[in-house]
Amino acid sequence: MKKTAFVTGANKGIGFEIVKQLGEAGWKVLLGARSAELGETAVAELAAKGLDVEFIAIDMNDLKSIEQAADTINGNHSELKLLINNAGMPGAFSRSFTDTKEEDLRNAFEVNFFGTFRLNQRLFPLIKANEGTVVNVSTDMASLDHMQNAAFTLNAFDYNSSKTANNAMTLSMAYEVRDSGAQVFAVTPGFTTTDLNGNAVGGKSKEAAAAIIVGYATDGQRHNGEFLDEKGVFAW
Repeated sequence: MKKTAFVTGANKGIGFEIVKQLGEAGWKVLLGARSAELGETAVAELAAKGLDVEFIAIDMNDLKSIEQAADTINGNHSELKLLINNAGMPGAFSRSFTDTKEEDLRNAFEVNFFGTFRLNQRLFPLIKANEGTVVNVSTDMASLDHMQNAAFTLNAFDYNSSKTANNAMTLSMAYEVRDSGAQVFAVTPGFTTTDLNGNAVGGKSKEAAAAIIVGYATDGQRHNGEFLDEKGVFAW
């Protein structure tokens, strides 16, 4: 039986490339996306390349949608071995703490933290039972060490703090499986040119970013409780 993975936010960008690379490596991949039209189009494109991909509707801002997606996976894909929480939103990418609006902060947390929390709680028992892996996709700017010590960084408090909270969730989950075969860790692909940042110039390609995430997810090594970038362990 093929190993099965679920990737959220996967109809475009880094998520799409993660699905593609996992599929090329022989995985069956469940492609999660909010839009049925865009999700099915992405699946059709990958299936045309001979990849084993299935669409799962999931809106990380909608509890009912998350529940339905989790129920579908628990019911139809009990062999799930890998969950990659890639879906995210930038808030308003505020330029400073002073400029941050509470509404934008709440919006970022709703998807990046609460949505991911809800999905993780509903699929974690399955991952634990299958001694599988959860990868929470993070960002350099979620690192408190980075924010304190970097010569320059984007001080987007709404986005950054939602991802820092996600990092705390990663460690809590990792603590729970520290004595088991399952594992949970975070990966930052680093600055990547994507729709999330308005396709800002100077970043790595989506393909290269996805390769970093897929590489750690499938290398067979124990990364439980780690925060990783392309060079290795990254400071929390």
